[in-house]
Amino acid sequence: MGAFLKNYGNIIWLLAGIIAGSVLGLVLGPRVTVLKPIGDIFLNLLFTAVIPLVFFAIASAIANVDRTQKLGRVMSVMVMVFVGTVLVAAFLTIVAIWLFPIHQQVSAQPGVTENIQALSLGEQITALLTTNEFFELLSRKSMLPLIIFSVMIGFAVLRAGDAGEPFRRFLNSGNEVMKSLIILIMKLGPIGLGAYFAYQVGILGPQLFGLYARSMALYYGFCLFYFVVLFSVYAFIAGGIAGIKRYWKNNVVPSLTAVGTCSSIATIPANLDAAKKMGVPDHISNIVIPLGGTLHKDGSSVSSIVKIAVVFAMFGRSLSGADTILLALGITVIVSMVEGGVPNGAYIGELLMVSVYGFPPEALPPAMIIGTLVDPMATLLNATGDTVAAMMVTRFVKRKAESGKQKAIEAVV
Repeated sequence: MGAFLKNYGNIIWLLAGIIAGSVLGLVLGPRVTVLKPIGDIFLNLLFTAVIPLVFFAIASAIANVDRTQKLGRVMSVMVMVFVGTVLVAAFLTIVAIWLFPIHQQVSAQPGVTENIQALSLGEQITALLTTNEFFELLSRKSMLPLIIFSVMIGFAVLRAGDAGEPFRRFLNSGNEVMKSLIILIMKLGPIGLGAYFAYQVGILGPQLFGLYARSMALYYGFCLFYFVVLFSVYAFIAGGIAGIKRYWKNNVVPSLTAVGTCSSIATIPANLDAAKKMGVPDHISNIVIPLGGTLHKDGSSVSSIVKIAVVFAMFGRSLSGADTILLALGITVIVSMVEGGVPNGAYIGELLMVSVYGFPPEALPPAMIIGTLVDPMATLLNATGDTVAAMMVTRFVKRKAESGKQKAIEAVV
């Protein structure tokens, strides 16, 4: 019982706050607006802390890369597999949302829809990638430019060599401080999210529950399909029918570990053991599994799309159009690769979504609530997807090696 509370304590407290807020919203109705400032304070703290957190987390991670290591065959194939499966998960989720819409009979929140600014595709791309002033990087509306700037700073530290060592230590120290700060702020999550949920229930009424219920039914139903069917497809690609049998025979322990700990990182030892039994060589599993724990998250990809769909529904927008879909796919890839090394890292994706699509701050709490509700299933897909990814990397690396040998033979002949 103690281990369960340790692993799920934060989720339980957040759910308790949401439930308490729901009751207050139903009882007080429109009068619940007096609680909105409490939610605003929580959001403001989160918005201000996440900017330096993202900078220090990303810049320090790149600055600490071993400069003697070079991207080899395993790394290049691994990146392709990680990005490919994340995009497949995101696109199939979008298709599922088109087939089973969650926005029926949901009206936009009053007083906020008109604040959404419509931009052309070119303007969206420009605003998505850059700012024309340094100080604008410090705004929550410039999340992706900040991420790009952080990556460049990290590589600049690497390039500076020994001269950049003091700055690298500064980045490491700042990263630890900001992680501690975000943990402290999230302790206010049950109160802050509870107040905002009370406000939403009081204003929107019972239809809000229908929106969350439909989104959760879609999410868990699709994730179960993805877990059973798509992971089997990936295992088949890696090793045919025998690959499917090897994968599912050895995936039980990692699956139970993921659900029990609610942590992809905690599942790494079970995944390493399972990958070996699945026929993945040590030199591949020792790279793919640990990096997959932080960079490869199919479950987070699915939840990212569902969050976007819910927010679009609440603000009366349609999840359609090439530019909207491409931005959604881009957000999922960034979230998958960034959130692993950051406490409550999924909130970075939610902030990025609010920024890219031009939603007001009121769009953040619904996405955070969805993130809380989907966490166990997301962790299951995130963690167990790493072993089947390692199987595919093994298959593709061998194929690439065989192709290289064949070309060498033909060159000699």
